[in-house]
Formats: sequence, C-alpha cells, structure tokens
Amino acid sequence: MTTYPHLLAPLDLGHIRLRNRVLMGSMHTGLEETGDWDRVAAFYAARAAGGVGLIVTGGMAPNREGGVFPGAAGLFNAADIANHRRVTDAVHAAGGLIAMQILHAGRYAYGKDCVAPSAIKSPISPFVPQALDAAGLEKQIADIVTAAARAREAGYDGVEIMGSEGYFLNQFLVRHTNRRTDDWGGSYENRMRLPVEVVRRVRQAVGPDFILIYRISLIDLIPDGSTWDEVVELAKQVEAAGATMLNTGIGWHEARVPTIATSVPRAAFTWLTARLRPHVGIPVITSNRINTPGVGEQILAAGQADMVSMARPFLADADFVAKAAAGRAEEIAPCIACNQACLDHTFSGKLTSCLVNPRACHETELVYEPTEAPKQVAVVGAGPAGMMAALVAAERGHRVVLFDRADRVGGQLHLAASVPGKEEFRGLIAWFTTMLGRSTVELVLGTNVTAERLAGFDAVVIATGVAPRDPGIPGQDRALGYLETLQGAAVGRRVAVVGAGGIGFDVAEYLVHQGESPTVDLALWRREWGVGDPAEVAGGLAVPAPEAPAREVWLLQRKAEKPGRGLGKTTGWIHRAALAAKGVKMLGGVTYRSITEAGLLIERDGVEELLPVDDVILCAGQVPERGLADALMANGITPYIIGGADVAAELDAKRAIDQGARLAARL
Repeated sequence: MTTYPHLLAPLDLGHIRLRNRVLMGSMHTGLEETGDWDRVAAFYAARAAGGVGLIVTGGMAPNREGGVFPGAAGLFNAADIANHRRVTDAVHAAGGLIAMQILHAGRYAYGKDCVAPSAIKSPISPFVPQALDAAGLEKQIADIVTAAARAREAGYDGVEIMGSEGYFLNQFLVRHTNRRTDDWGGSYENRMRLPVEVVRRVRQAVGPDFILIYRISLIDLIPDGSTWDEVVELAKQVEAAGATMLNTGIGWHEARVPTIATSVPRAAFTWLTARLRPHVGIPVITSNRINTPGVGEQILAAGQADMVSMARPFLADADFVAKAAAGRAEEIAPCIACNQACLDHTFSGKLTSCLVNPRACHETELVYEPTEAPKQVAVVGAGPAGMMAALVAAERGHRVVLFDRADRVGGQLHLAASVPGKEEFRGLIAWFTTMLGRSTVELVLGTNVTAERLAGFDAVVIATGVAPRDPGIPGQDRALGYLETLQGAAVGRRVAVVGAGGIGFDVAEYLVHQGESPTVDLALWRREWGVGDPAEVAGGLAVPAPEAPAREVWLLQRKAEKPGRGLGKTTGWIHRAALAAKGVKMLGGVTYRSITEAGLLIERDGVEELLPVDDVILCAGQVPERGLADALMANGITPYIIGGADVAAELDAKRAIDQGARLAARL
C-alpha cells in the first residue's frame, strides 16, 4: 500500500481522469517570452514525466492590454497556436495533461494601455488604468473566450481562468477597485457578473469535454475585499456557469500580508478551502505553502480539499510525484519558499529558475551528461556550493572526495536554519545529507585539509566559503560575531546590530523572537500579520497583534539609505515590516565611533549619540576564505573556486549552488 493513498488517488472529472490529486500550479517563468519553444516544451515535459496529475501553465495574456507586461506571451495568432502545440505534444508524449492559464492583469498590467473596472491606479504599478465602457468590456470578454478556444486548438486539455490575486476579474468583485454604477458595479450581483459571464461563455466556446478551472480568491487581504458570503455565492455561480474545478487564490499582490514566502506556515490557508468545499459540487483545489507529499496527504485525508496545488516545488524537483510514489520522498529536492530565483527573477524581468535546482527552466542548456574521462576530484567545503558540485560531479561519473573541517555537512545553511521564519532550510540540509549518503561521494569531515593532501587529485574545487569582514571599529573586541550569536551565544536585552544586509536582518529577526516561531504556529502567525476571517471582516484583513519583542534592537548600516534596500525583491518588504512591528530601530548613514562598556558610540548627520546597549553584534559583511586556494597555487596547483570563496556576497546560496552545478557539469 502506498504511503500517500489520498495524494496518489485518481480524480475522475467525467470526461477525463487525472492520475493523482497533485496540480502543478501556475508560475510565470519567462520561458515563453524567450521564443525558444523547445525549451518551453522541455520544461513542462519534464514535470509531466515526473508524474504530476495536471499542469497549469504560466499566465497567458488574452490580449495586449491584459498582458502582465509589454510583450507578455499569449495565443494571438496561428504561429502562437503552433508553438503551443509543441508544448502540449511534448507533455502528452510524456504521459501528462496540461491546462493553459488565461491571465488578464487589469490594472496590474505594467503598461500605459492597461484597463480596469474603474480608473484607480494600483499601488504596485505607475499607470492609471482606463475605465472600460460597454464596448471595451465586451472586447475583454470576447478576447478571453477566444484565448480559451485557441488553447483547445493548440492541444491543451483545459484552461484556468485567473480570477484571483487582484487581477482583472478579481478587480470587478470588490468595491476597493470597482466604483462603477452601471450593470457591472454597485451590488454584488452586478460586481460578480463579469467572472460568471466569462466562465459561461468560455464553456460555451470550448464544449463540455474540456477542463475549465476557475481560480477564485478566498481571502483578498485588502481593505473592502470580498466577504465570505460573497465568495461562496461566486463559487456557486461559477459552478453553475460551467466550471470543472475551483482553484484557491490567496491575497492580492498589493496586500501587505505574506502568502507564499518561507516565513508563512505550511498549508496556512487550507482552512478556507475546507470551508468552501461543502458549498459546491465540483472539486476544490487548495494551494499556498504545500511543499511535501506528507503535507498534501494530510490535507486530502482530512477532507479539506479534493486536490492540492504546488507550484514552486516543481521547480525544485520535476520528479516530485514519481519519487513520492516510489517511496523515495526523502530524495525530493525541497522548495524552501525563498523566492530568490523564482519570483524575485520574475519581478526583475529575469528568467525563472530555482535556488535548490539550477536546472529548472534551464533543462536544455544545463545538462548533467556522463563523463567520458572520469577524474579524481577533491571538493573542499561542504556548504551549498561544495555539496552541489560534489553531487553533480559524482552523478556524472567522477570519483569525488568532499572535505570539510566541520563534523557535519551544510556549512552556513545551518545559520539560516536557526533564524525564525527560515525553518525550511532544515529540509534543504536534510536533503543534501540524504543525497550525499546515497551517492558515491566520499565524505571526509572534521578535517582541516592541507594543500599537500590535495596534490594527487586531477581537479580540486575550493568551496571554503567566507569569513566575517573586519569592520575596524575601536573596541570591537567587546562585540559578538553573527556566527556565535546564531549558534546560541548569550545576548543581552538591548542590542545593536552593525550591518543591515541579509545577515543583519536575520540576526535582528533571531534576537526579537522568543519561544515558538510563528512559522510553525499558524494561530500566532495569523495574529502577527492580521490575517482574520472573511466571514467576520471583509477581505479577511484584521489588525496585526504581534508578540512583544524579546529584545530592544537597533539595526544599523553605514550606507545613507533605507536599511533593507538590497534584500529580495519580493521578500524584502516582509523582513522590513516584521522587524518594524517588533520595534526594531533601523538607521542608515551611521559612522561607528567606538564600542565601550556603556554601549555603541555612533555619529549621524554630524551628531554623536551613545546607544546604551548590552551587546553589539557584528554583521558587517564577509570576505572570501581563500587561504587554501592561495596555498595550492603556491604549490603549482590551480583550483576551481566557487561560492563564497569566489565572491563573498551575503551568504548567497543561490549563486553558490548554481556555480557548483555548472562547474561540475563541465568538469
């Protein structure tokens, strides 16, 4: 009997049967916009071959004004249909099913031609949308219907109509963005008219034997959002209009509540799907922060949903379902919800990938081919760069020895895992440990390896990481380092953190928390962020009530700018808001004069000030740890240098893992 009987059970949709209850949720990858359709096909086909029940593509624009950004992909002509047919053919050849998401961005479209129910600018776009008249509204409906018909012609098994996350259809539903007084505004009956009409006309156009998923917002997390009664009414009307399934959407993009970042508890919003499910007769899919087969199985076994949607976990591991079915769940590369290579890339106009899996969206150009000339390879440093290099090199057939002076693998990933809100890093360490244990890599731990010991290897990879930078502050011998702090050193009640980069923010987060992390306590997390019940308050937006901070903290930096500007594009605001809620005082433009028994003497704008702190913690950057590399070169050996030993930049695991993989792929 399978370990995951509910997750792996088929789902009968009438005209078609899904092989399991796992949906690969929609993600914008940027692949379609490259114009390399072989690459698009390879990406989706790999996930189909990996066993997922149904794939939903990234959002395809129904017209130019509805595209998320200028040049966004869609099905606008016969050439587009032919290109998409290459994708669907590849997925079907791999044994999978695929639906195309139709996404009209409305006022979220990053272009001057954007349209919306009312001319109200979004806080995340500089463009004021044009309020649609009757003719313009009819055009939008017709274009969505045409996109659905073209999707069927292109070989898709269905479509998902994006009606959540604050996009076009969602914008009609709430008074926050719909100020119309005609038949498409005012009463809720009028405000929900557009999504219901779109579903009705799409069903009419595609026929009965075609999957039609409607992505419904269950909790908007904005002022004047939908009430729970309105959500239920919309679900019923969308079902009556012809939807095959309802997929859960959570929060608008402009909401100031995190919904998918690593600090959000796993399955944090399934309670809403569970509440909706009894009101409709079609399958309901739950989503957001479901990243292991065990979590998915629990949700389905408890009757909270008919299917689980996972998006980023299929970036981390294309074979997620196949490994779960084969009893190898511990080998699933974990999505840690860091956003660093996926959403941060998307919102920066870069191609999506994955911190954990650099091959994601690069399947055709980053290939781990068996080597024709096996080498003896030494990798020094069992942090993320060294571990990935060792694993890939061994997979390709090289004989690899991985050295580290510590008695365990993981390097400074252990520091990240100690920070409240970053518990998912523990899973990444566990995965690396498992994969190294099952590989041919020889581990030599607890050893300070010398240049002489490496003399007999064909190739040497230096992944020795970083050392803390010396900030040169008088009296700094009184201070603590971030390493010892995150490893549990005693710290006083009033603390100054010197350096407001990623490590400084992590240390501040560590210092202000006490007791259980909100990331593993859903009720506590909901109170901290003000996630209420849409049955009690429209939009589900409550007043945040964070726990009192464990310490009084100052977070300081030399740069005369707002601390945290260099943090992740889609997560930086979360870290800043979380620390502000804990009363952390964030100061830029600081000159450090001295550390004394009385505290930290600083200068700002020409004025000296003594911060009366018990402890000062130094997070003032890092420098590459190159001692061994220098010794090797002095002995006539030229090593490969990767990770922090190559470039010291905020313990950048994304770059380190990518470097390790790419080096090993070409060894």
